[in-house]
Amino acid sequence: MEIEEINKIKILHRLKKIEGQIRGIQTMIADNRSYADILTQVSAVKSALNRINKLLLEEKVYSCFNSSENIYLYQNSLDEIIELIIKFLR
Repeated sequence: MEIEEINKIKILHRLKKIEGQIRGIQTMIADNRSYADILTQVSAVKSALNRINKLLLEEKVYSCFNSSENIYLYQNSLDEIIELIIKFLR
């Protein structure tokens, strides 16, 4: 599976933002910022990563059903999607 170019750009942009947030958290810890401030930033990073997961799952669903031509391929696609969702929910 190849990620659509527009989604790849969106994901890479979001990952760069997350990278900056992680560096910010490291600085906050080094500067002895409050637990509340640090936890807020960690929560923001988790949320951003969840948005990336959502985007990837959507892409997978659309790619599976746009390329499937018969019921056997649909079943394999559904099995893949279910497996991804289960991993995502852990």
